[in-house]
Amino acid sequence: MNPSDIPILPLGSHVSMSGREMMLGSVREALSYGANTFMLYTGAPQNTRRKPLSEMRLEEAHALMAAQHMQPFVVHAPYIINLANTLNAETYRLSVEFLIQELIRTDGMGSRILILHPGSHVGAGAAAGIESIAKGLNDVLSASPNVLVALETMSGKGSELGRSFEELAAIYDRVQRPERLRICFDTCHVHDAGYDIVHDPEGVLAEFHRLLGKEQIAVFHINDSKNERGAAKDRHADIGEGKIGFETLYWFVHHPDFPDVPRILETPWYPDPEHPGKMRPPYREEIQWLLTANRPKTFPRA
Repeated sequence: MNPSDIPILPLGSHVSMSGREMMLGSVREALSYGANTFMLYTGAPQNTRRKPLSEMRLEEAHALMAAQHMQPFVVHAPYIINLANTLNAETYRLSVEFLIQELIRTDGMGSRILILHPGSHVGAGAAAGIESIAKGLNDVLSASPNVLVALETMSGKGSELGRSFEELAAIYDRVQRPERLRICFDTCHVHDAGYDIVHDPEGVLAEFHRLLGKEQIAVFHINDSKNERGAAKDRHADIGEGKIGFETLYWFVHHPDFPDVPRILETPWYPDPEHPGKMRPPYREEIQWLLTANRPKTFPRA
């Protein structure tokens, strides 16, 4: 795809960042999918090992983004951060300290948005977990650069918090600097949490607006779901292959109220028919389908 053909609509996917190319490789991967934005982790999401910014090839990455007219990108915080944990003081302390460092890295890499799973109360109850998240965010936001923290809507798996708009609003209400908060609206998670985005997407957005404000949505995660509504399981499906369906996801991608909000695909890779034993990303196909509404009725991967 030529730069002049890349749409203004910010649409991309999760990409990797590893090896010698680091962020430069992330930009090249996104461009290979026909994307004009992307999401990455600053390192493996399961651990705290991170390379210094000086080794991430940031200048080359930003130069390529500018040359290809790419939109701003977003960063996702690692899964190991859990500000809601009141039962393990060490886990909470490490979560606060590492989240501060992730915000510093996000700023240094040139992104203004860090997506964060609110956390899991691990048995202490939602009220205790929400208070702990707010306390942690107050500590983090007072000691970090002016990057927005986008709390992700969650499916409600286990003791996850952020499974309802009310829980997210309760965190906002308790944070001293709510202007630093935003929301990452994940279609799979919202569906799995019980919201009927298939039959009443306008109603769901109206409820979100009543409790939080649509202007708080800073990122969309565009994912289909393998589960029935309300299953609270968080199992992503490829676009049009799940219980949400292509039409609903296309509706979210093209909603006129969010012209500058990045839309990020996190859909599963699938077996490569040309290379047995290997997996292929679906993003190039899915980006084209979501831009043009021309998804084939017969799935072309078998």
